[in-house]
Amino acid sequence: MCGCVDEQTHRRIYKEMILADIYQLWQGAWPAGVTMLVLGSGFAVVLLIASEKLKVKVDPKIEQIQEALPNLDCGACGFAGCGQYAKAVLENPELLGKCAPGGPETSEAIADVLNLQISDSGAPKRPIVHCRARSADKTTYGKYQGIPTCISANALANVQACKFGCLGFGDCVTACKFDALGIVDGLAIVDYGKCTGCGACSRACPRNLIEMVPFRYENLMIIACSSKESGKSTRAMCKVGCIGCRLCAKQTEQFRVEYNLARLGYEEYQPTEQAETAMEKCPTGVIIRVGKTALGTEQPAEKVAKG
Repeated sequence: MCGCVDEQTHRRIYKEMILADIYQLWQGAWPAGVTMLVLGSGFAVVLLIASEKLKVKVDPKIEQIQEALPNLDCGACGFAGCGQYAKAVLENPELLGKCAPGGPETSEAIADVLNLQISDSGAPKRPIVHCRARSADKTTYGKYQGIPTCISANALANVQACKFGCLGFGDCVTACKFDALGIVDGLAIVDYGKCTGCGACSRACPRNLIEMVPFRYENLMIIACSSKESGKSTRAMCKVGCIGCRLCAKQTEQFRVEYNLARLGYEEYQPTEQAETAMEKCPTGVIIRVGKTALGTEQPAEKVAKG
């Protein structure tokens, strides 16, 4: 009788051995599996009960207010984010109207949630840059090679001759979440088509050159300078700075000169013929118009101070 096992018998024995191993593994593992399933289900039930018992109830009005907000978390309202502002305005309705990006529409939507009537909140505020000096207009003492930020450059003396002018490193550009600013030839330029009036650029400028003012008209006449130096000193430092000549103030009472710098009351500004004449007569072109459809500071620096 032959002691050899044919191939078919060998395969059958091999399969039976594998099935036996699987059965033994299952016999040892299923109690642990069932135990883990029971424990997991129990913990899930406990957590579900705890979440319901310990849940902090949120006023549905907060959720409604937050839905009305643009949820940009820009900080224009003075709070860290829209969620914090929603809670604050519910507690203190006097904070209504602080959302600059949302504008009057958002204020009205929140007022509806709070069942309030709101009065006219005034013209929306937008930034203006009190400088129009490009790189070629500025007198510099050397090339700045430090950290390329305005706040760092401003900490050093003599980065440029004018201590009031735009440094042009773009801290305002970095702060803006809406791509509404850019640096063009060393000068901050506002794109009013994209600007929401959040004020981040104004807060970022270490020289306080960017001011938030009410835009009662689509375009606004502004004083694009902040230098308080004498006319002679300004001429030496900048080709397009205000020299305090008072020509603008002689044309209309809307202009005045304080500390060698022309001023314009933006709250009361009216586009009159006298104001236009003042802009035309300005010898350094420091009076300009900005806005969605204005050339503003994009206009070339054709006028220069006469010696």
